[in-house]
Amino acid sequence: MSTRLKDKEEKIQEILEALKAESANGTPIIVEGKKDVETLLALGIEGVLLAAKTGGKSFLDVVTELEQMGTGEVILFLDFDRRGKEGTKKLKQSLERSGITPNITLWKELQGLLRRDIQCVESLAAYLQTLREKIGT
Repeated sequence: MSTRLKDKEEKIQEILEALKAESANGTPIIVEGKKDVETLLALGIEGVLLAAKTGGKSFLDVVTELEQMGTGEVILFLDFDRRGKEGTKKLKQSLERSGITPNITLWKELQGLLRRDIQCVESLAAYLQTLREKIGT
């Protein structure tokens, strides 16, 4: 049991390290809200973190903001619930139409690992903490 949990924790940590590296290289990360941004910051992921659903922003506003930044690629890291999945799909299509490459690889990997354990990015730090307590690290 704890070996499986330890493997899961290590894989999640690898995804977060990859996210941190991409962000450090200047790739913007798009999340849903302000709490998601705060969670990523708490996990040590810095750089350009944009909240797609803050202050009445539409996906079009986010795409326009990214176009103005002149970025060629972004990482989509929305929630794992139904609305997050739908939002990822819509935002991905909008970005592709505007010539910006959306990267959802890390999001898909994390979603596959977490399955139904958590539904939102803002729960990730607490989930990791609980996981670490269970395996005694």
